[in-house]
Amino acid sequence: MSEMLESLFGSKERARLLRFFLQNPDQEYAVSEIIKRNMLNENRVRRELTNLANIKFIIKKTRKEKIYYILNQDFNFYPELKNLIVKSNIYPQCRSLGRVKNLGNIRYAAISGIFINYPKSKADMILVGDGVSRARLKNLMNNLEAEVGKEITFVLMSQEEFKYRLNMLDKFILDFLEGPNEELVNKIPGLRKFIADRK
Repeated sequence: MSEMLESLFGSKERARLLRFFLQNPDQEYAVSEIIKRNMLNENRVRRELTNLANIKFIIKKTRKEKIYYILNQDFNFYPELKNLIVKSNIYPQCRSLGRVKNLGNIRYAAISGIFINYPKSKADMILVGDGVSRARLKNLMNNLEAEVGKEITFVLMSQEEFKYRLNMLDKFILDFLEGPNEELVNKIPGLRKFIADRK
């Protein structure tokens, strides 16, 4: 779906910027932050921002000689574009999710929230593992956030902590596991049966 959007909107830069502003409709962003958060080429971003401001998709503001942009929620096709972008974020279209397995000894990984268009979820991702590389995790989250256009809420815990919280019937964990989610990795014996028996 990401490739489809890039083709539909003419470029990766335009598709990411549309998604970014539609996912964060009330926020103002400086050009430098837009470039950094979307992991895009500066010159191309500046050109696309100018184009999007010209068609009134975004509003350009200047404060203290610094330029900011914010989504124009009165844009004619705002509801339709918002709906299209939300659908495009659904798993498995996020290319970077495949890299979860490379973070370390990952025993369990599941997604919900923004990835499957389930806004009630308190987290977008749960990761359970030991020896997880913080640098790889940060890099992965940066890439995922650039792909979906929004900050990702995730929880990382050791296998021991996960088992403890499961045994204590931790509400957050149970709500996530029993709610809509997609497993990326499950190497925890008996977990599926435990959840199925509770339903």
